Amino acid sequence: MPPHDPVALGLSLPLWSVVPFAGLLLSIALLPLFAPSLWARHYAKVCLAFGVPVAGFFLLRAPRELLHTALEYASFLILLASLFTISGGILLRGTLRSSAGVNCAILAVGAVLANVFGTTGASMLLIRPLLRANAHRHRAAHVVVFFIFVVANIGGALTPIGDPPLFLGYLRGVPFFWTLRAMGLLWAVAVGLVIGVFYLVDRRALALESVAAEATESGASMPASALGHPWPSETAGGGEARVPLSIDGKINLPLLGVVIGAVFLPTPWREAAMAAAAAVSVWKTPAKVREENEFTWYPIEEVAILFAGIFATMIPALLILKARGAELGVSTPAHFFWATGVLSSFLDNAPTYLTFFSLAQGVGGAQTVAGVSAPLLQAIGAGAVFMGANSYIGNAPNFMVKAIAEEAGVRMPSFFGYMAWSCGILLPVFFLLTLLFF
Repeated sequence: MPPHDPVALGLSLPLWSVVPFAGLLLSIALLPLFAPSLWARHYAKVCLAFGVPVAGFFLLRAPRELLHTALEYASFLILLASLFTISGGILLRGTLRSSAGVNCAILAVGAVLANVFGTTGASMLLIRPLLRANAHRHRAAHVVVFFIFVVANIGGALTPIGDPPLFLGYLRGVPFFWTLRAMGLLWAVAVGLVIGVFYLVDRRALALESVAAEATESGASMPASALGHPWPSETAGGGEARVPLSIDGKINLPLLGVVIGAVFLPTPWREAAMAAAAAVSVWKTPAKVREENEFTWYPIEEVAILFAGIFATMIPALLILKARGAELGVSTPAHFFWATGVLSSFLDNAPTYLTFFSLAQGVGGAQTVAGVSAPLLQAIGAGAVFMGANSYIGNAPNFMVKAIAEEAGVRMPSFFGYMAWSCGILLPVFFLLTLLFF
């Protein structure tokens, strides 16, 4: 068997070859919950322990597959790191009074910006202003959870810039504006439903906090904020003077444009342009802007390490899926929506998108786009983008937002705690979308 034949290689791999991938997922899910200090000190070693044996196997058996995965990982990380670095140099100042309506407005703006700056860029741009607006609250983890749902995932479904799977589809021949036409109504319904649920949840949370605050006015001290220290000059409470809205670090706005434009370049020019834009951002952004933004490198470091392990261990799973995907019996838009979505919840959604894209090309059908039936392509794109919100590892910005929120003092849900939110909120939305569109 030629080592460069991915289908033949996938057929030859035993099912137990996915055990390292499953082990890494379980470690990410369970160790922070049951051994948090151990995980915080040694998570890089855990990733190495699972990833190195798989990488070693493919280095000997199929080096081209390993090289292809390494190049994908490098491109993936350079895109994320450049957006993270540049967005972290943009400081949005101003007083935002925390309310359910204001929080919903931030989510809605983020859903739109995700299609211009990508889900990573929009998330890094807006997560800190959202944290500042809610800094005086005692329970606000749900605000960050819904931010991940909307801004880091569902929002980026309208353009190939929004999320990496859609960009890969563009490279495979899907017209740039087809995505906007095909996904527009679906995007609006999905974003509207999730933000609508958030409005109800946040209104109730604010009401409960008001009752608790009234109960402490007799002289009892208020508990420590779940968001750590507030930003006093921008906190709505306490009677401070309102700060007008403004933007600092404006040099980074055209640099974001460079990164966005670079996605249309071939590799390695694409990665070189992104890295250069990030370097200029580090060079030209005043240090005080990043300090006031509470910018640190820890979130991107954590993502880089975790996804190195994920990219390595998922090679067998993707090869098996590519070789045996037809055995799954996936044929209708609903099948493709859920099959792509479930796997995108735990595998990187970009290669998962390509796998089902290739599978759909063999199904055929009318109104084909890049060789794929238009209804099937719509379902694949929606599944890959929307259901990346189902877990912390479904999409890279999820972990980055989580890390930034935890640095600010937010007690974020555990891996399974987050999935309890996603299953309770998102799965009913996805079932309704299936009935309406697929």
